[in-house]
Amino acid sequence: VQLQASGGGLEQAGGSLRLSCAVSGRPFRSYAMGWFRQAPGKEREFVAAINWSGDRMYYQDSVKGRFAISRDNAKNTGYLQMNKLKSEDTAIYYCAAAGRLSAWYKTYGQDAGGYDDWGQGTQVTVSS
Repeated sequence: VQLQASGGGLEQAGGSLRLSCAVSGRPFRSYAMGWFRQAPGKEREFVAAINWSGDRMYYQDSVKGRFAISRDNAKNTGYLQMNKLKSEDTAIYYCAAAGRLSAWYKTYGQDAGGYDDWGQGTQVTVSS
């Protein structure tokens, strides 16, 4: 499956951005989805994940209450709504798809190794 992330940009602290992840190649409903990010000089880290049906979501503690992951299987698109942005949210954001659902559920989607396909990333910069 191919993934295309978009929606990044420059935003002030306290503002909002909505990232999109367009999926093609196979039915989106067959996959769980996750968002990860990588800041300069740091390792890639888990941000949020959602199961194939959209009724189970998981978040990194630092984004709980500010970010919301969702998906529209009819549109083959996933989303990450980011509110109350902070300077520490600055990073390249990647969306990823997981077809091995049993393995994905074991780690609540937080393990990057549980994902099979990755998008190219979209830059999010938050100015303080």
